[in-house]
Amino acid sequence: MEYLDDKAFLIAFGKNLRKLRKEKGYTQEELANELDIEISQISRIERGIINTSIVNANSIASVLKIKITELFDLL
Repeated sequence: MEYLDDKAFLIAFGKNLRKLRKEKGYTQEELANELDIEISQISRIERGIINTSIVNANSIASVLKIKITELFDLL
């Protein structure tokens, strides 16, 4: 498995989240509302700007009805 530096990991995670969110038919706004967080936070996660917590990742997976491991399937 290839190692990603921190910035590359955040960008890959964000791109994967965006792909999964769209596959499940959610807009950023809808996902943010379900999670009770700001839409700007979803945007920053998807762009690899911020490092979300594992608790948020678990909540995202729950809302999207996916296994949390799918969020980390980056390579």
